[in-house]
Amino acid sequence: MTRTRAQIAQRLTRSSGSLSTAALTRMEQDMPWVMELPAQDRSFIGLIVQAGIKSFIDWYRHDEAASPISAEVFGVAPQEMAGEVTLQQTVAMVRLSITVVDENLDDALGEDAESVRSALNRYAREIAFATAEVYARAAEQRGAWDARLEALVVDSLLRGEGDETISSRASALGWEATGNVLVMMGGLGERSALEQVRRIARDRGVGCLSAVQGDRLVVVLGGVDELGKSAAAVAVAFAPGAVVIGPMVSSLTEAKISADAAHSGLRVAIGWPDAPRPVQADDLLPERALAGDADARRALLEQVFAPLAAAGGAVLETVESYLSQGSSIEATGRALFVHANTVRYRLKRATELTGLSPSHPRDSYTLRLALTLGRLDPPEL
Repeated sequence: MTRTRAQIAQRLTRSSGSLSTAALTRMEQDMPWVMELPAQDRSFIGLIVQAGIKSFIDWYRHDEAASPISAEVFGVAPQEMAGEVTLQQTVAMVRLSITVVDENLDDALGEDAESVRSALNRYAREIAFATAEVYARAAEQRGAWDARLEALVVDSLLRGEGDETISSRASALGWEATGNVLVMMGGLGERSALEQVRRIARDRGVGCLSAVQGDRLVVVLGGVDELGKSAAAVAVAFAPGAVVIGPMVSSLTEAKISADAAHSGLRVAIGWPDAPRPVQADDLLPERALAGDADARRALLEQVFAPLAAAGGAVLETVESYLSQGSSIEATGRALFVHANTVRYRLKRATELTGLSPSHPRDSYTLRLALTLGRLDPPEL
């Protein structure tokens, strides 16, 4: 007796319960890890098996050639299961379920079993692709959520909301860095720059949070060394042009300090055409001060003018005279009526106090501006 697809499908439907039970029993025997899952996850696996068998029956009934398999077969299970059960394990479960159904077709269908086996094999291939789709979709959604959360964390840090909530959110993104933290900013080139930044940071063993803000790329690095070598390596991911590194701070919650300096430096970096790439925000103090950055102005007064003034009038006067005399030691000595070696000694002392060499073109520019600011607004010594 020749039966139609609908009749065979009806017989399969009547056997679907026993087929599902047989598949689950085999899984428990051949896949010990299934029994180690939480009870809720095991129940979802049962639902997946039942849904898969039902899907095959419907697919067969309505002519499989016209009914493509989709990932909706797995709709009974929550997306979180993609994080509990690997793709490899899921494919193994699917294969085992198909094998068990195949082994039980003779009992369920008798002489009609052979007509179903070829369709079952095609279904097995299709359902494997649908399984991969579930995991790809879960990974895509997880990646999109992580990107949004990361952008939110970076934005909160830049606005000074560096409380424990931000730290916990950063931890959820894999931030485990301890030690020094810095922020660097520059232009955004390719959209792949974010992944390149993460890869470089991972290779360097430093923590990394990054986000795109308009045409600007912002990177927060944690666990960096005192010389900031990791930041220099990350700079290659930015678009051509200035890349500014903010000063290091002691923790993620203080990142705003570094971010403010980096942002201020990036705005005025055009004022120093020959600046290195990347450039430290503190090396752009003159440009930042001229642009109205109060923090930069205060830093020049406290770090440059104040130490020179506190060292005594001779050192300050010598630096001013040296800069006015075109960086000539002999001319400075004649102007001050002192020996050239005395000029050299005082200039060396100025370098020790400020870290700036009066004979260096860039340092002399910084010194000159700091001295001018000091005369206009003398700090309290």
